[in-house]
Amino acid sequence: MTFHPNEIIIKPYVTEKTLMAIEKENKLIFIVTKSATKTQVKQAVEKLFNVKVDQVNINITKYGKKAIVKLKKEYNAEEIGLRIGIF
Repeated sequence: MTFHPNEIIIKPYVTEKTLMAIEKENKLIFIVTKSATKTQVKQAVEKLFNVKVDQVNINITKYGKKAIVKLKKEYNAEEIGLRIGIF
């Protein structure tokens, strides 16, 4: 089953803790659809933001399914955050 990247990623998840992860750990956190897999999230982020993803972790919270996406070292999570309006 194929999805458009905009169907996988619902919105960025922004808290003080996630802002620290962006700055210090080069990670972005998104709320994703409940049916999304790690592979689908990785492909969606790579297509939407033209970056390479190093690792994806998924947590299920009361807010929905949360994907923690670590970018490869040559890409900057702060720059992506600025493009999507987090900062």
